Amino acid sequence: DKMPLLGAGETPLYRIRNIVDAIKKIAGDDELAHSLEDRLHQTVLRYIADADPHNAPELAREALKTLEIEFARWCA
Repeated sequence: DKMPLLGAGETPLYRIRNIVDAIKKIAGDDELAHSLEDRLHQTVLRYIADADPHNAPELAREALKTLEIEFARWCA
């Protein structure tokens, strides 16, 4: 199985790092950052569950780095 939204030549880890960097850049927009963070976490969990990659712990650790980015997280 492939991780959604992978570009040509991208690895899942590379893609996750790019998304974490994008979240850092948009952290001033709480709603957008939170939405992207939620989608990233869900996508990584699904990928790990479906593909059972050998580097699952590394992928999870990388995705969880978003929790270190400061922005408001709230749900309606």
